[in-house]
Amino acid sequence: MTNAQHLMLSCLVLVGLAFAVGSRMLFCRVREMRSKRVHPQAAATRAQMSERLQDTQAADNFQNLFETPVLFYALCAMAMAQQRMPDWLVAGAWAYVSLRVVHTLIHCTYNRVMHRLAAFLASFVLLVILWAAWVISGL
Repeated sequence: MTNAQHLMLSCLVLVGLAFAVGSRMLFCRVREMRSKRVHPQAAATRAQMSERLQDTQAADNFQNLFETPVLFYALCAMAMAQQRMPDWLVAGAWAYVSLRVVHTLIHCTYNRVMHRLAAFLASFVLLVILWAAWVISGL
């Protein structure tokens, strides 16, 4: 597999993770709203939703998957567009995706904050390093 294919696949795995978490969020919300008999209009805003529902882990994680991962997608897109995809970037991309999967598993299961923070911090620092190294290597 080429480095471009690896970068594309790592992005697709992260997209798949977002779809899986989004599906879980929908399932959890519908189940809880039915069990508590919450009318959908009564939870039309995020504030109303948080007042009425307690199981927000999947929703919180789904939101997380549209924060720093956007910078990962941008880096991969720029690297592929410029055809500048060194081996270390591919390895870093897979490490980043793996850390995001770990973060999601923690967040959507037992949700120990310090474990989740460690996974987030590791992925965030790695992303900063990947960006810095990619920029510097292009100078």
